[in-house]
Amino acid sequence: MNPHLQQLHAYPFEKLARLKSGIVPPADKSAIAMSMGEPQHDTPEFIKETLIKHLAGLANYPTTKGLPALRIAIADWLVKRFQIPATALDPEQHILPVNGTREALFSFAQCIIDPADKPLVVMPNPFYQIYEGTALLAGAEPYFLNTTEETGFLPDFDAVPESVWQRCQLLYVCSPGNPTGAVITHDTYLRLLQLAERYDFVIAADECYSELYDDEHNPPQGLLQSAFISGNPQFKRCVVFHSLSKRSNVPGLRSGFVAGDAELMQKYLLYRTYHGCAMSIPTQYASIAAWLDELHVFENRHLYREKFSAFIDILKDSCEISRPPASFYIWLKTPRLAINTCATMLATDFAQQLFAQENITVLPGSFLSRDFNAVNPGQYHVRIALVAPLQECITAAHRIKNFINTLTA
Repeated sequence: MNPHLQQLHAYPFEKLARLKSGIVPPADKSAIAMSMGEPQHDTPEFIKETLIKHLAGLANYPTTKGLPALRIAIADWLVKRFQIPATALDPEQHILPVNGTREALFSFAQCIIDPADKPLVVMPNPFYQIYEGTALLAGAEPYFLNTTEETGFLPDFDAVPESVWQRCQLLYVCSPGNPTGAVITHDTYLRLLQLAERYDFVIAADECYSELYDDEHNPPQGLLQSAFISGNPQFKRCVVFHSLSKRSNVPGLRSGFVAGDAELMQKYLLYRTYHGCAMSIPTQYASIAAWLDELHVFENRHLYREKFSAFIDILKDSCEISRPPASFYIWLKTPRLAINTCATMLATDFAQQLFAQENITVLPGSFLSRDFNAVNPGQYHVRIALVAPLQECITAAHRIKNFINTLTA
């Protein structure tokens, strides 16, 4: 048995189920789930039709590397989206399709971590739980970078001791961030690229929310884009992870890709060949169709903007709430309690009582973060996923407002 399994924490939704256990919410209020980042917009018909059209491909074993047409479609999308010259991205060397970013973010660390060197895997805090789990199971030690209101909900990379960078083998970044929606700038990426070159670690950029942004004229910068601009056209030590789940509303398709440093991709392909995780051929064709179309993505962003506007407008007079630059989450700060104006409500208490009174499920931020340097950045926040239909989000906002008003009256 892998001895590192005992180091794993319970998954956030397992903790949430325990938090809600035994509570019977009011029967006259419909359940509204806002805890999980599972898109609920309709899957575009053309994606479903393409999948069905190619079901005959189930009769064939897919290759780990995927269809050339899929890798070409992904390369074309990267070139257009991140303004990278087509000559810089080789579909044969720089791109691998994967069964969603979760699988890839986990397996990538298993591939590249050398546990003999007592390595660190550096990651934001709060974080996507896969970062921590894969670090532990690879025999590494997670090192957390607290993201707080004071830091703009981004890691303060300049505050990291040199001794940490010296032991770092892998740095996970998430931009736009989960759960805050914060976006890493080009200048910050430039600083990370310099650190990676100096201390010889790999930057793994989780960019699965990159296509859900508020300003249509200002899409988030990507790591490969910054690498090329900064004079690293080979994308050395850079790997990005992208998914169709959020972009195209197909979380069940389990389709994404990894792209970057050709040498790393070669080793990762070798690992995945043994891992046995090739994407089915029908899924590949449906993915090609999705990556080649931008209209449905534009419409998807419009739907989320509508929900953000309505939700925030209802709650803005009752709590501290702000519109994130990207993603589909609200990182809501819990209110100060009326009985003690110096006390801020714990995220777990907020989530538990909101469920009990209003039948709304949100995720305590402390389930997404760890105590580090005497701080838990999620202790006084809850993550609210605006994935439900507009009217349901409006109903939820009114109920949350009513709940908050009872706390602060």
